Amino acid sequence: MPHVILVTAPRLAPAGLELLRAAGCQVLYVNAEQGAADIERIMASEPVDAVISRTLDLTEAAIAACPTLKVISKHGVGVSNIAVAAATARGIPVYVTPGANAQSVTEMTLGLMFAAARKVSWMDREIRHGRWSRAQDGLELSGRTLGLVGFGQVARRVARACQAIGMSVAVYDPLLPADAGLEGAERVTDLPALLARSHVLSLHVPLTAQTRNLIGAPELALLPEGALLINTARGEVVDEAALVQALSTGQLYAAGLDTMAVEPLPPTSPLLRLDNVVLTPHVGGSTPAALAGMAAGAARNVLGFLDGTPPAASACVNPQVFDHCSGVLS
Repeated sequence: MPHVILVTAPRLAPAGLELLRAAGCQVLYVNAEQGAADIERIMASEPVDAVISRTLDLTEAAIAACPTLKVISKHGVGVSNIAVAAATARGIPVYVTPGANAQSVTEMTLGLMFAAARKVSWMDREIRHGRWSRAQDGLELSGRTLGLVGFGQVARRVARACQAIGMSVAVYDPLLPADAGLEGAERVTDLPALLARSHVLSLHVPLTAQTRNLIGAPELALLPEGALLINTARGEVVDEAALVQALSTGQLYAAGLDTMAVEPLPPTSPLLRLDNVVLTPHVGGSTPAALAGMAAGAARNVLGFLDGTPPAASACVNPQVFDHCSGVLS
């Protein structure tokens, strides 16, 4: 019997699809408009062996509905839309594709930083409305300090780029090993201390119970007046109401956001009324190159596991399942 792979999106990039087809897999898709209920329906009615999860929620109910499910792979690295605890209880490993979209997210981070610092989107709108509004109060970033919360692959690349234009870099990452190389950045062991010196604060952490609303009103108040905040991680890491307040009062100079607390962004969101926010619709990792890398990585994850050659343990977010999953491959 061919393996049945459910992709929780309308399509998968050819780089991944070709690997699945070459392995003889049957590939099922979910339309973005149908959502979690349709995922649960398919998993209850089809002998799904593996799920490649994109942005739609893979719920506890969906996982429970599928007795044949053996492995899940995230198309990316953020697993906040996957009921990992439910998978773990079933002995189902959840894999990610670390590094596959790192360069694209890095470039989006830098793009938002430069656009926010120099009011690029505001000036573009002004010109399109027939106004030659020449903002000459933008921020020159050289000589300022970039504060990074999290120091994974994206943050490291952002650090190198910012150092190249004359910024100093400070890092807060309590999970970073003590002997990890910092590539010229300075390690700060206390988040308030990092915030107090961050002219630009860039967030690079997953969404967990510990990072939800990590940056709220007290944290924003610690930033130097006129700082920038850049978020290409997850919207819920920031208290959005507090962010709006800080932007409205001028406490923050500007923000660049690729992620918001609610997506798609509701038309009533106060973020839409602020000229000092640059917004993009969670596409930092969605260039063709990144999509191809994530699709191929996710396909290799599920095929490797199903064929008895599991991916590296470092790509598994719940490795404890291997303590009690003998027989899962049968």
